Amino acid sequence: MNRTFLYLFLIAIATSCGAKKRTTNTDNKERKISVAANKNDAKPKGANSLPAVYSEKPRTNNIAESVISSALEYTGTRYKYGGTTKKGMDCSGLLYVAFGDQDISIPRTSYVIAEEGKDIRIKDVDKGDLLFFKTSKRSKKINHVGLVVSVDNDGIKFIHATTSRGVIVSSLKEGYWNYAFVKATRIL
Repeated sequence: MNRTFLYLFLIAIATSCGAKKRTTNTDNKERKISVAANKNDAKPKGANSLPAVYSEKPRTNNIAESVISSALEYTGTRYKYGGTTKKGMDCSGLLYVAFGDQDISIPRTSYVIAEEGKDIRIKDVDKGDLLFFKTSKRSKKINHVGLVVSVDNDGIKFIHATTSRGVIVSSLKEGYWNYAFVKATRIL
């Protein structure tokens, strides 16, 4: 009985919303980052250098700001598979609660959330969009999701729940997340 419970627990962890972050490069090859921020978000150096894009107002979305604010309240919360409270949270649970606080219903699992909304190109990603990842070597399906909290010259930052560090904000420029990235969608 205990062995069965142990196996089920290990399977749940292996297929959960995150994987431990690898911090060393074991093959000693230089890793190139292939994901960058939207070029239109770069800050101009002088008034005369403004391209036509800067004459337009940036996209504002108060609902996205509210969802982001709600998600950020869970920063530092430990990881718990299936969790949706301050006591523990998983990646899809974080988004489920953050969107739910704005009366927006989304599915409870990352691979089903990935089927919602409109697929967008990475260069068009904006605050409030969702990023999807495959972090398991054994599974071919999406198993992790994050919410974009900022897009600027430093790249795309997103909030998510990891098994090793709980709810944190990460950058898509980080090698692990860049490698595991699958697609971006817009729900809002």
